[in-house]
Amino acid sequence: MKQSRPAPDLWLFVCILSLLAIGMVMVYSAGAVLAFHEYGDSYYFVKRQLLFAGLGLVAMYFTARTDYRIWQKYAKVVLLICLALLVAVLIPGIGVVRGGARSWLGISSFGIQPSEFMKLGMILFLARWLSRPDYDISSFTRGLLPPLGLMGLAFGLIMLQPDLGTGTVMMGASMLIVFTAGARMKHLGLLALSGAAGFAALIAAAPYRLQRITAFLDPWSDPLGAGYQIIQSLYAIGPGGLAGLGLGMSRQKYSYVPEPQTDFIFSILAEELGFIGGMAVLGLFLVLVWRGMRVAITIPDTYGSLLAVGIVAMVAVQVVINIGVVIGLMPVTGITLPLISYGGSSLTLMLTALGILLNLSRYAR
Repeated sequence: MKQSRPAPDLWLFVCILSLLAIGMVMVYSAGAVLAFHEYGDSYYFVKRQLLFAGLGLVAMYFTARTDYRIWQKYAKVVLLICLALLVAVLIPGIGVVRGGARSWLGISSFGIQPSEFMKLGMILFLARWLSRPDYDISSFTRGLLPPLGLMGLAFGLIMLQPDLGTGTVMMGASMLIVFTAGARMKHLGLLALSGAAGFAALIAAAPYRLQRITAFLDPWSDPLGAGYQIIQSLYAIGPGGLAGLGLGMSRQKYSYVPEPQTDFIFSILAEELGFIGGMAVLGLFLVLVWRGMRVAITIPDTYGSLLAVGIVAMVAVQVVINIGVVIGLMPVTGITLPLISYGGSSLTLMLTALGILLNLSRYAR
């Protein structure tokens, strides 16, 4: 009789569902006012979020039950599809412009963000590429430059939209896979310096990005312009205190914090649920990262280990950037909070990726 695999990591599973449930409540609470004002229906955002969550949970169920090694076989196909979508979204008449960025494919209010799917596509491919027994990542020209070239191509296509936030998450997760695969520290140090120079050039090339940097350093220099989002976010977090104003009692969601159901949902959460609520959410993310890294350490093969690192890194980098922006430690970038913020592509993609991580946990020792 064939021996069945153990069940997925229970801690990991409970964390995912808990964060998703908190996200549902906060999407309604944070977005009800804006939804009623814009669409005449206070439940507009939460109803769509429930639909996306349902699709994501179905995808998570299938990826959690699918042997992770099948992604090693189809990683190249997935990456090519993601690259094709990134090219398609840049074509006028095919790509849809929202919020000043040509980042969407779809019809009317329904659409997908190819850049979101590229994050997972890149992780799947890099894990396969760098886990080959004959691959020498310690060599700069033969080992490190080829994956960097691929990452640079994907990042360049994302920046043409432009979408610096998603591109940064993809690059951050990819670089952590490269580091885990055994890249030499001196090579990574040189790349970090050149990357910082390139990042500075990207900021200088677009006036709105430079405004965000200056606003981050001193938001009160332009309180009604570039510094407005950070100031209103801090105005939300401050009054929350220890226990918050109470669920649904936020004042800043009344057209003060822009898009309170997406990028700045954590500021509304902190206002309504206080320090305790905010730390509870951070604690759930920390447990998710801990259990995910435990899977990466204990799984017996290199491909599975790198794949787990990439998925955990994708979550962790996105959480750090989002909350860093919300509390004023980073410039505004436009990144959602995983499993909490409103968003179709980001939520569905995240649940799909976490389903793969749950499957990986079944093979961990």
